[in-house]
Amino acid sequence: MSRKIYFCGSIRAGRQDVALYGRIVAALKQYGTVLTEFVADPAVTHLGSDEGKASTDRDIHDRDISLLEECDTIVAEVTQPSLGVGYEIGRGVAMGGRRILCLYRPQPDKRLSAMIRGMPPSKDLSVVDYSSDDIEKVLTDFFSAA
Repeated sequence: MSRKIYFCGSIRAGRQDVALYGRIVAALKQYGTVLTEFVADPAVTHLGSDEGKASTDRDIHDRDISLLEECDTIVAEVTQPSLGVGYEIGRGVAMGGRRILCLYRPQPDKRLSAMIRGMPPSKDLSVVDYSSDDIEKVLTDFFSAA
């Protein structure tokens, strides 16, 4: 069975990490189908323009919930605080039956939300501090533990 991976990253809260999202999505493709490649598309701006070709906020919400329901794995880059990413993680946890990996790059002047960092770890949920240089190793460790 091929994995279906839902990748989360900031869109409207800021696109500073879009190049990194591209690297993560490319690395994720070796583990399965990435349902949300558009998150890594540089044409998608912080204003949500060209946000996966969905036309309204309701269309985006409904499409993303449908993709969350379809996936078996969620990988969320959580360094850039985003209401949408937090919502997606929360919905994924509530749905159950999905492995979830939250990736955070520590920064001297910021701390990860306690609502993410404080989630009880389990075999299906991991919050991992990483650097952009070790993303491939982090993903290998996560998927090999499946």
